[in-house]
Amino acid sequence: MHNTMDHDTITVGEFGVRFLVEGGDSNGSASVFECYVPADSRMPAPHAHDGFEETIYGLVGITTWTIDGKSVDIEPGEAVCVRRGQIHGFENRGDVDARFLAVATPGVFGSAYFREIADVLAASDGGPPDLAAIGEVMARHGLTPAPPTP
Repeated sequence: MHNTMDHDTITVGEFGVRFLVEGGDSNGSASVFECYVPADSRMPAPHAHDGFEETIYGLVGITTWTIDGKSVDIEPGEAVCVRRGQIHGFENRGDVDARFLAVATPGVFGSAYFREIADVLAASDGGPPDLAAIGEVMARHGLTPAPPTP
């Protein structure tokens, strides 16, 4: 089978993501990507997506997910499904780098999102990122930032 992916890791800030299956490789049924979360780091701002579910499977280390205000630790061999519309985010509170596999179903979410966010961060040249540009990329890829918590 011909695989169109080069499996390059995309770096977004400290976060790394490597797409294993893009939606186009699965007739749009799923996209599968591996995520690298360095020790003691907080990841994307909490967000939701209405177009797909996202199932997380722990590979190495522990990531702590906050889903609709509830916290769950995902260790190797454990999984959680983030349903459409649930506000979620994650972090690695430990001292060991973590990796998890994410499966988005259907496969409407792909590597272009992470590449575009990485470009916005690179354009800030070490300064604060352009939040409007990040919001625009998120909206184009079906992600809705969570409202700020008071």
